[in-house]
Amino acid sequence: MAKQCLECGEAIIGRIDKKFCNDYCRNAYNNKVNKDSKNLIRNINNRLRKNYRILESLNPNEKSKATRNQLIAKGFDFNYITSIYTTKSGTIYYFVYDQGYLPLENDYYALVKRNS
Repeated sequence: MAKQCLECGEAIIGRIDKKFCNDYCRNAYNNKVNKDSKNLIRNINNRLRKNYRILESLNPNEKSKATRNQLIAKGFDFNYITSIYTTKSGTIYYFVYDQGYLPLENDYYALVKRNS
């Protein structure tokens, strides 16, 4: 008995562990499987990526300052970060991967890059 493609049901010719008749069926099947369950993750990753690009563009020299308005004007969303770092003195840095910011007075932020 020949195996059938998981997407279209056609007979599969070739390797014994093959699940799809061609790349189109493989892609279509995986897109259907991942469509709804991965939508939330995709949206969060897109938001994190956008925040990262904004911090990176405003912080080319690994240390700089920016205002809250500058960040918001570029589309930065303060709700999406990847980690928080608290120093021994209690200062709290917010990071998006290796790009971070520290809230200062008067709506200013110190932008930093964490070195590995």
